[in-house]
Amino acid sequence: METITTLDLRQRWDALVEANPKLRIRNAATELGVSELELLATKTGETATRLDADWGEFLKELPRLGYAMALARNEWAVHERKGVYKNLSFEHGGTIALFVSEDIDLRIFLNKWKHGFAVEEFSRGKLRKSFQFFDESGDAMHKVYLTDDSDEAAFEDIKETYASGDQSAFQGVEPRRPERSRLPDSEIDVVAFQKEWLELKDTHDFYPLLMKHRLARTQALRLAPEGHWAKTVSNDALRKVFTIVADQEVPIMVFVQNPGIVQIHTGTISNLQDYDGFYNVLDPAFNLHLKEDAIAESWVVRKPSVDGIVTSLELFDKEGMLIATIFGKRKPGIPELEAWREVIGRIQD
Repeated sequence: METITTLDLRQRWDALVEANPKLRIRNAATELGVSELELLATKTGETATRLDADWGEFLKELPRLGYAMALARNEWAVHERKGVYKNLSFEHGGTIALFVSEDIDLRIFLNKWKHGFAVEEFSRGKLRKSFQFFDESGDAMHKVYLTDDSDEAAFEDIKETYASGDQSAFQGVEPRRPERSRLPDSEIDVVAFQKEWLELKDTHDFYPLLMKHRLARTQALRLAPEGHWAKTVSNDALRKVFTIVADQEVPIMVFVQNPGIVQIHTGTISNLQDYDGFYNVLDPAFNLHLKEDAIAESWVVRKPSVDGIVTSLELFDKEGMLIATIFGKRKPGIPELEAWREVIGRIQD
């Protein structure tokens, strides 16, 4: 029965692509009512090779690829950054992995990485090779694409080393788990939450603060301390900010995340384009594709730190999911750029 179901799925996908050659696998999966992973697996033995690895160990191989392209996405934003995977480290007993450099800057939550494939497919007349990683429900967490400057021999060696003994075309997935329940406003100790917000020493401590008080992120922003700590702004704030920082060459940090990864671009941006409902950054080393009409709420958020106040623009969809976060370029030990604060001030005027 599995073979018949898989064959039928493959045939339906082929029919969709024949009717629309530009259809992306994620959109095809949505149309067919399956996960991206299930659809990709139908090409196992052809253009896809199932991998079997401890993903923490597998990450140690990625620097061998040389100059590659890292891709992370969520429902409404795709973040693509070229560079070399380097400076790998692990935290929290090996459950969190980090690549930290000016180019590839990632925070990886390995407990969400369940499946991996090596993929070799033709796109726009060119063979594209990649490693792709998925969660238990079949959603893509991260993809690593080779560039013209990557080491293809290293890719092939890694693929062969970690190829699974199971190369069947069937792929099972788990149902999506319901999100951790949040408390209603009436049950939140708002005074304690606001006090701990004002006592933050590191922006990385904000998420644990939300978990401690069982707060959704937009709920937390609504319940922020009095003053300038969290304010809504117009949903064209992203466009305004990007236009200003591109014109003035203000370096920024662009975060896009999903449950398995946070991916960051640090630097200036320049080539801003609208295309097919997406607002895009199309620079040589960094591309961002963001569905602008999915932005339901935009917030300017300020958090204290040992280096002074840190200011961000945070974008959410109608379900309260974080689409993207923008900061001014900064590093621990260095105060926030005054130029970035001026940009934020202009969109709040």
